Amino acid sequence: MTVSLPRSGAPCKISPRGASMIMRKVRDQPRTTRQDLVNDLKRAGTTVSKKTISNTLRSHELKSCSAGKVPLLKPANVQARLKFANDHLDHPEEEWEKVMWSDETKIELFGLNSTRRVWRKKDEYNPKNTIPTVKHGGGNIILWGCLSAKRTTPY
Repeated sequence: MTVSLPRSGAPCKISPRGASMIMRKVRDQPRTTRQDLVNDLKRAGTTVSKKTISNTLRSHELKSCSAGKVPLLKPANVQARLKFANDHLDHPEEEWEKVMWSDETKIELFGLNSTRRVWRKKDEYNPKNTIPTVKHGGGNIILWGCLSAKRTTPY
C-alpha cells in the first residue's frame, strides 16, 4: 500500500485558471511586462511577485527575448518588394554581376535605443514579436556602403 506524503515546497500561488489568463494575455500581447501581469492577477484577487510570473511563463516554455526590429513598411512598399523579387527570380548569374547593392545604417551617438522584451517560445517567429522602426531624430551618424559581385567600396 502506498502512503501519500505531503509534497515538498510551498503550494503554487497561481491557479490553473490564473496561469491560463497569463498565457492568454502573453499570446495576445507578447510585449506585456511582468508588472502588467502582476497587476492583472492582483485585480483578479491573487497577489504574486514578478519572479512567480517568470517561473510560470518558463514552465509553459516561454522565455524573455529582445524584440526584433523591422522596418515600418506601407502595404504598397511590401507589394513593390514582392513584385521585384518575383520579376528577378529567374535572372542568370551574369545579370547579377552587373548589380551594385547598397545599404545604410543609423547609429545613435547619444543614448541607447531602448530594448523591448517579448515573451515567446524558442525559435518562434511572429510579427507581434517585432517592433516597427522609423528613421528620424538627431544625435546619430549614418554609415553607407555598397558591394557587387566584383568588389566592395574602398571606404
